[in-house]
Amino acid sequence: MNFDSNRKMHDEWLEADGLGGFASGTVSTMRTRRYHALLLAATQPPSGRIVLVNGFDATIETANGTTALSSQAYPSEIVHPDGANNIVEFSHDPWPRWVFALADGKRVQQEIFAVHNASIVVVSWRLLGPATKAQLSIRPFFSGRDYHSLHHENGGFNFQPLHNGKRLVWQPYAGVPGIIALHNGEYSQQPDWYRDFVYAEERARGLDFAEDLAAPGVFRFDLTAQEATLIFAADGFDDGRLARAAAAEPLLQELRASEQRRRNQFATPLDRAADSYLVKRGKGKTIVAGYPWFTDWGRDTFISLRGLCLGTGRFDEARDILLEWSGVVSEGMLPNLFPDRGDKPEYNSVDASLWFIVAVHDFFAAMKAHGRMVYEWQRKSLQNAIEAILSGYSQGTRYGIRMDNDGLLACGVPGVQLTWMDAKVGDWVVTPRIGKPVEVQALWLNALWIASQFASAWQDPLARGLTAFQQRFWNQARHCLYDVVDVDHQAGQLDGSFRPNQIFTVGGLPLPLFDDARARAIVDGVEQKLWTPLGLRSLAPGENGYAARYEGGVRERDGAYHQGTVWPWLIGPFVEAWLRARNNSAEAKREARARFVAPLKDHLQQAGLGHVAEIADADAPHTPRGCPFQAWSLAELVRIERVVLADDGAPNSSQR
Repeated sequence: MNFDSNRKMHDEWLEADGLGGFASGTVSTMRTRRYHALLLAATQPPSGRIVLVNGFDATIETANGTTALSSQAYPSEIVHPDGANNIVEFSHDPWPRWVFALADGKRVQQEIFAVHNASIVVVSWRLLGPATKAQLSIRPFFSGRDYHSLHHENGGFNFQPLHNGKRLVWQPYAGVPGIIALHNGEYSQQPDWYRDFVYAEERARGLDFAEDLAAPGVFRFDLTAQEATLIFAADGFDDGRLARAAAAEPLLQELRASEQRRRNQFATPLDRAADSYLVKRGKGKTIVAGYPWFTDWGRDTFISLRGLCLGTGRFDEARDILLEWSGVVSEGMLPNLFPDRGDKPEYNSVDASLWFIVAVHDFFAAMKAHGRMVYEWQRKSLQNAIEAILSGYSQGTRYGIRMDNDGLLACGVPGVQLTWMDAKVGDWVVTPRIGKPVEVQALWLNALWIASQFASAWQDPLARGLTAFQQRFWNQARHCLYDVVDVDHQAGQLDGSFRPNQIFTVGGLPLPLFDDARARAIVDGVEQKLWTPLGLRSLAPGENGYAARYEGGVRERDGAYHQGTVWPWLIGPFVEAWLRARNNSAEAKREARARFVAPLKDHLQQAGLGHVAEIADADAPHTPRGCPFQAWSLAELVRIERVVLADDGAPNSSQR
């Protein structure tokens, strides 16, 4: 990979472990987020995340001098050591691999990979080319903190490890998993605190950004003789592999070979990236909304499932996820969030349940298209969940969610964010959208249509709702749709803000609500005012409250989150709508691939490498922001390529 020094700081890599834990960092090796870590374990998969090993300092000594293989930032813009300048190559497929230039002209390769279904991370170093005398020193940094927090020097950290040959175990704090290290070098105990690491991204986000880390000692390896191996694991979450291992080298070879085989089974890099988000929850699977700070959200799960599972042929996982969630319907609602620490689920979402119904429909359709059977009990369980959702909504449930007399779905109470535009700072709900939001109606009517195919009782509400929608949402003055009607539950109050939510009436859902000139007008307007190479703006430039940049402190960023900020996941419904407005012709598909998909494919090589970011700035150059690894952003790219554009006659670029 060719890169400049600035890109090294801003491009990030991810190694997910299938449990909700991960390793992550920058290409430069410098930690710029509190979430960058070498060993971050999910103690209650996929949540209960604890940072155990934050990173390490690495240096190599040869006859010509010492070369740094790591970078650390400290106050006053001090960087020490500064190993980024010694990086000459980097690749992230199938896992992160660096090549450093040494002082004597030789080169050394460093690899990092996480092991699937275990909290294990493997780091190795080897000389490239002719052998030379080289001594590698690694000083790891530990914390044992919640992944949202920062760590500071204290008297309670336990530096003393238990030794057992080449296996060491630290217990940093009571109640925190122990840190296991297996190595093939020599270890010397040199306990110390390294103070005031500076995390640039945290500072830019207006958050606390300085951390102290415990450094218990130093590992030393003779690279002349062999490849250096250092394997870290969370005690109790490593499947017992490190306890059973006789030595580090055989375990390295075993883990490397098994991970290579596992990753080779994925047809493309996109498939491998998709796998990062499918993680364990209880006895089943769920979808992590994004790395590094999200866990599993209901809305995100059901939107993402269509691309990450159905678009990659992972039908069994799709089935299991849907069945798992179908068992937690409450008063017609599915949780929007399983909280991080195992508390009661949160139900503040009007659309999560409706997206579940759409996902079930698409699952059934995909199974039929691929000649796969759905057992009757599974079909019935999912249909019963659909009935429970629609019954709860039609009768009325939490937060003012109810079917109104016109057949449309009203929702919202002051102080609660219910739609996907859900930013809230303190008591300030940035985009309350109380009333009848346009995309909620599209989802509601699609849900009624889906249910009416197996339960005729929903046909009349569907007919009423369709009539009311087409009569009430068209904004003749602007040739688009209102974003919300009956604002604040006041009949006839209209919100004419030009937002992307109207696109769901033409694309992104099984049943388009318009297929005439109005559909073309909606799509053309969205393209002209909202489309960017990385997705759709959440508000058109010139509208009241438009925010050109997503930056500043928490209040500034959340205030911009849905006020112009670009959302890559919306490219999916947009492209589908754009094609429907052009009769899904082969020519239109080829044009869509070149104009709309290619820029996102280019984005895979920046920010979250191999993935698609959560958001980007509204104004050019549309700098990626938010989570660098976002499930629904990647999922919609996969869905466009594999489903929407599947028969355009062009080579599938995801398979190149």
